Amino acid sequence: MSRIKTGLLYLMAFTYMYVGFDHLVNPDFYIRIIPPALPMPEVLNVISGLAEIVLGVFLLDSRTRPFAALGVIALLVAVFPANVYMATANVGPDGPGTGAGAINWARLPFQLVFAAWAWWYVAPERTEEPGS
Repeated sequence: MSRIKTGLLYLMAFTYMYVGFDHLVNPDFYIRIIPPALPMPEVLNVISGLAEIVLGVFLLDSRTRPFAALGVIALLVAVFPANVYMATANVGPDGPGTGAGAINWARLPFQLVFAAWAWWYVAPERTEEPGS
């Protein structure tokens, strides 16, 4: 794996681990962006945070990396309603109506970038055989 791809892998893995831990130690923000129609926002927040931590760790092992990358993509799909709610209700630090407006909307396309970034690690790296 190239140094750039490896560096970006570590950045992605540690970012997911950090954000996952942040879900657990600073849950208020994350709970606020969970759409009101979803039940048990506290539980959903913990599940999401733990999933991010586990997936971040599993991204670091080449044996689990492809499955973890697919898990990251699935997680991005699962939390997309929260991102949409954050944009449509303009959710910010103090709840709906206190957000950053256009920035909340600008975040939405980045979910595709993050999914593409994870997809880059789905296929296992091919190794050159000696003598080829």
